[in-house]
Amino acid sequence: MTSPYGRALGPRLRELHPTLQAYFSGVDAGQVGLGEGVFDFVGTRRWWLVPFLRPLQRRGVLVAGRHAHVPFRVENRIVSGRAVATRTLRLPGGIWTMHDSVALSSNGRLVDELGTPLTVSASFEARVADGAVLLRSRAVGLRLGRLRVRVPRVLSPVVRLREAHDSATGAQRVDVTIDAPLIGRVYEYGGTFTYRIEEDGR
Repeated sequence: MTSPYGRALGPRLRELHPTLQAYFSGVDAGQVGLGEGVFDFVGTRRWWLVPFLRPLQRRGVLVAGRHAHVPFRVENRIVSGRAVATRTLRLPGGIWTMHDSVALSSNGRLVDELGTPLTVSASFEARVADGAVLLRSRAVGLRLGRLRVRVPRVLSPVVRLREAHDSATGAQRVDVTIDAPLIGRVYEYGGTFTYRIEEDGR
């Protein structure tokens, strides 16, 4: 198993639709997983948050504002045991790219790092329910160079991801939400895409 997702799920991987099994198993050396689709929506409904989110958009963490019907492309590779993804979104103002890297920690949690030079990281527990992969964050932190800061639990946002096979369309469905204490839903995106694995021409 090349992917940290597959290693975290273990035997539960077989409970998923074959498309999801291929997605979360990872890719071999010299291959790339390509996903292309459309996000129904991406961003925040709370417009007063936009000025605070813009620095995170510049660092490739998340999108400030809110947009609908956003075409996107994802490229998945396995690099030194990490799942490295590049997501390219066609926003109204131009192309925006997010890079993230996921590793499996010694305690069996998935650790996702994204953004540069300020890196936001979150550790997740993974489970399978009704044929879908569910991730829920257990800790969120920040890293700038060697400086690492863990966000206190009482202030830490909760990130949830659900990835499933859409039997009606045959596509793969992904939904992500971020909820902050006292505020509620501060960010979300969701949409469908098709996925294939091919030789990596990079």
